[in-house]
Amino acid sequence: MASQLVREWTGIQQFPAATQTKLLELLGKIKQENVSTLTILVMGKGGVGKSSTVNSIIGERAVAVSAFQSEIPRPVMVSRSRAGFTLNVIDTPGFIEGGYVNDQTLEDIKRFLMNKTIDILLYVDRLDTYRVDSVDKQIIKAVTESFGKEIWKKALVVLTHAQLSPPDGLEYDVFFTGRSEALLKVVRSGAKIKKQDTWGNAIPVALVENSGRCNKNENNEKVLPCGAAWIPNLVKTITEVALNGCKAILVNKKLIEGPNPNRRWKEFIPLIFAFQYFFIIKPLQRAIKNDLARETRPAWELRDTGLSSRKF
Repeated sequence: MASQLVREWTGIQQFPAATQTKLLELLGKIKQENVSTLTILVMGKGGVGKSSTVNSIIGERAVAVSAFQSEIPRPVMVSRSRAGFTLNVIDTPGFIEGGYVNDQTLEDIKRFLMNKTIDILLYVDRLDTYRVDSVDKQIIKAVTESFGKEIWKKALVVLTHAQLSPPDGLEYDVFFTGRSEALLKVVRSGAKIKKQDTWGNAIPVALVENSGRCNKNENNEKVLPCGAAWIPNLVKTITEVALNGCKAILVNKKLIEGPNPNRRWKEFIPLIFAFQYFFIIKPLQRAIKNDLARETRPAWELRDTGLSSRKF
């Protein structure tokens, strides 16, 4: 595979000055921890705004987005460098088709990620989806089976289309909390995160509004209905997850394929044979020998023996 083209992160200059300042502070914090490269994997259903979110983070139209094509056809990695720091963001197509996981698309994603280290998983969905269903659980389960449960320790849930008016007159915070908790419940269930896994209750959720009609503050920053500038807030949350002390995920053949089934239990074969010989075969042989020794010879055998020994 050809090496990934790393370009200068010029898009950061397109952000308002206040956003630039916050982003550079966050990048400085990451570099202080001797982290020079950060790789973000973006996954989720089709049409939820994954590619638009990638473009918002980078600050440029790095991934083509069209109203007539809700999904990119294959995974793509966008790499940008700034002051010795490299940011890689991997956009992926949705892998649900007809209500079920498209195994071929998922295999394409896994092959693309081979030998890459994932520092952050952005699991993207929409805030304005009012319920969760079996498709959500299928996606969570597929991600977990592909990359292991540990990937959720490096995960951040992103809810797009955040500039909305909640239904039924609900307050925005109440609606956001309800939607977040419903989705996180599916994450914990689909990923089989147990109650004793306390980290499962600490998966953060960030709000995103990629639309050009997003409201702005006095500093020209895109803001959420609560007034928070969402791009610095998203990058801040990404930074916190990146530095949470949990191990990044190396995608290799062992992770993708699991243990070699041909080697499974092989080390126990000699023990099994030994057990069979000493506790099954040997006792059986002794029992047969003892039975033969105790067996009374039949009358016809005695008669025949007597005749054979008689002289004529």
